[in-house]
Amino acid sequence: MLFRQYLHRDPIAISYFFGCGSQSQGVVVDPIEDQVDFYIEESKRLQMDIRYVIDTHLHADHISGARTLAEKTGVVYLLHRSAKVNYAFTPVDDGEQIKLGNTVLTILHTPGHTPEHISIVVSDLTRGEAPWFVATGHTLMIGDVGRTELANDVRRGAEQLYRSLRDKLLVLPDYVEIFPGAYSGSLCGRRLSGKPVSTIGFERRYNQALQFQEEADFVHHMTVEIPEQPAEFQLIRAYNMGHSEQRPGK
Repeated sequence: MLFRQYLHRDPIAISYFFGCGSQSQGVVVDPIEDQVDFYIEESKRLQMDIRYVIDTHLHADHISGARTLAEKTGVVYLLHRSAKVNYAFTPVDDGEQIKLGNTVLTILHTPGHTPEHISIVVSDLTRGEAPWFVATGHTLMIGDVGRTELANDVRRGAEQLYRSLRDKLLVLPDYVEIFPGAYSGSLCGRRLSGKPVSTIGFERRYNQALQFQEEADFVHHMTVEIPEQPAEFQLIRAYNMGHSEQRPGK
């Protein structure tokens, strides 16, 4: 498998390009707008065809480059079926699998940070069928979990996030690596680490947000000490949904 992780500083975000190197089939996950041409050049440099572009969710902290990248490359843009947007996309469902040569992506619907949020479990069949890593977006991050009020009622989002964590992500084996959509400095979490990778087992043991066994305790934790909201977050999310043509910052 070929795997690249890109740490962005303005905005603070993480995007990914990975897939089957032997068959030159790749996917870009959570691309940001001002790096669209970079991903295209990377695909040429790495000799990897971009077959899919995926947003784990409709972002509220930066403008997504997914639609533009899909249009420029002519590939399929994937979102969870529940995404309420004003443009065409290819829907994916919980449990659906996508094959890129020897790389297999399994979609998990993990609402909480946003209603349409997905996480992507990835296996490399040349090494085995077991999951290798999971791209978690803003659901489970390193040192924290995603805030729940930018696209939801904060309590409703926290209830959804608790179930997504317990029923979808924390049932994965401890060795599975976590590659999140943000790191320290992002306003989408409170105690985010500057280390952009961890494992299910390490986060299960040391992530403060995962220490609450009861849903009520977790929900209370998520509804206090809510961090500062990203500037223009409502406008950014509306723009990413195609509900507004007004570009944030303009």
